Amino acid sequence: METPRLILRLLEPYEAELALSFYLDNQEHLVKTGPRWTADFFELDRWRLQLKVNRDEYFADESFKLFMFEKATGSVIGFVNFNNIVRRVAQYCNLGYGLAQAKQGQGFMDEALRHSIKYSFEVLNLHRVMANYMPHNVRSGRVLKKLGFVAEGFARDYLFINGRWEDHVLTSLTNDKWRDTL
Repeated sequence: METPRLILRLLEPYEAELALSFYLDNQEHLVKTGPRWTADFFELDRWRLQLKVNRDEYFADESFKLFMFEKATGSVIGFVNFNNIVRRVAQYCNLGYGLAQAKQGQGFMDEALRHSIKYSFEVLNLHRVMANYMPHNVRSGRVLKKLGFVAEGFARDYLFINGRWEDHVLTSLTNDKWRDTL
């Protein structure tokens, strides 16, 4: 998938160094908003396996996990994950994303999400994308609101982030052009 400034795609297992480098370079920044990392998180073999799992889950219609490449530099600058795809009567998924600290505030995440959500609606025919963010993560809330996500509630002690339970604002975006193919 291509946008004016980005290429978004799955990484292959042989590209594990790209994923590992992104997380190593942004470890201090990303740990604030993501789940606790396993002991082997920064090992290359772990990333080779994870990228194979990502590919398998994509072809099984369970998730799609895209890495964001900046066209100008060729570097991985972030990720967009559509997780826990549920079909049949639900037709939804959960959205997660992260961006390199050095690329914050430049519109990259808006661009990546706009195009990948369009793909999830038009190609995957999902009806609903859900995204949750911590109330103090103002940038994330702003990006979601700009994209049309609607706040649906507040979950107290929702996810265990960086060693503590964090509250989250629950949001979603629905596909008004969803096609009944059941």
